[in-house]
Parts: sequence; structure tokens; C-alpha cells
Amino acid sequence: MGFEYIRHGTASLIGFFDVATGRMEMPYLNSTRTEDDFVEAVKALAGTDPQAPWTFICDGLNTHTSEALVRFVAEACAPGVELGKKGKTGILKSMESRADFLHDLSHRIRFVYTPKHSSWMNQIEIWFGIINRKLLKRKSYLSIEELEASILRFIDQYNLTAHPFKCTYAGIPLAI
Repeated sequence: MGFEYIRHGTASLIGFFDVATGRMEMPYLNSTRTEDDFVEAVKALAGTDPQAPWTFICDGLNTHTSEALVRFVAEACAPGVELGKKGKTGILKSMESRADFLHDLSHRIRFVYTPKHSSWMNQIEIWFGIINRKLLKRKSYLSIEELEASILRFIDQYNLTAHPFKCTYAGIPLAI
């Protein structure tokens, strides 16, 4: 006996986990996960307090070091800086040069990147595991709108009792 399902579409959640409070802030739901989607989500969150310093911890996904993100941060934090040309020169030359620019300590909006194969260091990955286990796993939705409404309800409910994650690792290697 086989299992068949009908896919009604997909939804992409761009989330911002506040490590100090344990809350999910300004969730961004969309049908795509492009560099423009990520920049729009960052702009929306940073726009809630336009003068505040913002530090985003991200993994190595290419949308997290995109040309559009560099242009946004340059406009907000380093107006007039020469960015160069993507793939050719300057700050936009490579993912590494873009990441270096986005990581600059002098910027009010900056990005810190977890090392490869270290997603466990990024606390939002823990949160994504929670929403997967408590909401999405073995659940079925008849429409994207129903899925998105369910996700937003979950986030609202989660935030009511949110608290920071506690690291319990004592630094002692496992004995074999």
C-alpha cells in the first residue's frame, strides 16, 4: 500500500529569533526564498527601530551574502562607499568579500556567519526544530493560506511563554 499526497504549494518562513528573549520576531512568510525576500524581511525588522544596532547571526546560505543585502547595508550604514561590480571587483566581487563587508564592526546593521556544518550554533535552528515537531510534523493543510495562518498562530502562542534557550554543555567530552 502506497502513501500519496497532494501538494498544495509551499511557504517559506524567514524568521528572526531574539536570543535574549527567546521570541520569534517579525516572521516573514512568502512563496519564495530569494535574496530580495531576505532583504525585505531584514528591512522590515530593522525598520522597527531605525537607529538601533542590529546583529544578525546567519548560516552560509547565499541569500545571506547577496548583492541586494550588501546594497541595503551600504545604503543604511556606509552611504557613498564604492561597491564595485558583482563577480568582478570591489566589495561585490565574491561571497567572501560581501560577507566581510556585511560583518564590519563599524556598521549599525551587521551579519555574523556560523561556520560550515555548524548550524547547531544558530539558535533559530533549534526553534525551527520546535515548530517542525510541534506544528508541522504529520499535519496536513488544504491551502497555503491555512498553513500560513497556522504558523502565525503558533508563533503568537509560542511568544507568550518564550524564554531564552539555556546552553547546558559543560565542556566535558563524551566518554566512549
